[in-house]
Amino acid sequence: MRTLFTKYRSVTKFILTFLVVYLALSMAYKFYLKPSDGSQYYPDYMTHLVAVQTQDILNTVGYNAEIVPHPDEPSMKLSVKGKYLARIVEGCNSISVIILFVSFVIAFSGKFKDTLIFVLAGSVLVYVVNLFRISVLAIGLYHYPWRSEILHQVVFPAIIYGMVFLLWMLWVNRFSKMKRSNG
Repeated sequence: MRTLFTKYRSVTKFILTFLVVYLALSMAYKFYLKPSDGSQYYPDYMTHLVAVQTQDILNTVGYNAEIVPHPDEPSMKLSVKGKYLARIVEGCNSISVIILFVSFVIAFSGKFKDTLIFVLAGSVLVYVVNLFRISVLAIGLYHYPWRSEILHQVVFPAIIYGMVFLLWMLWVNRFSKMKRSNG
């Protein structure tokens, strides 16, 4: 068994680092999500921010968008031109995807400065693409409501996870220590 760990040391290190970072960030995020009485942001700050920014994007491109707190669950209701389209829930705020992205990059770490810059720039990119993804999804749901399932469950997750995958490939092939040691 020890021989296997020695032989596959870099794989073991990657998996353990990924798991430790992922679990630590996920636990911190779950702690953050615990409801706090008196908060002006519903359902939580990041989800609220994503809803407001999505509304702003939609209004900027000529759709009359409105968000209101959902009365029965922790989400924001999104309407376009008076037509209720979707709920923006915690899972829409991209934080879980960013945690996954950051965990992978740190597990394949490079120089500290490169890692930090890539994590920050990549996280911002994931967040911004997610805002546009939600906005385009809302427009799609407004014009093509009969396509809601394929839009929400296939097309738009493929966009966000596809972009994260491309960022990971860029990181591994350009900046990580793995690239420098093998190249």
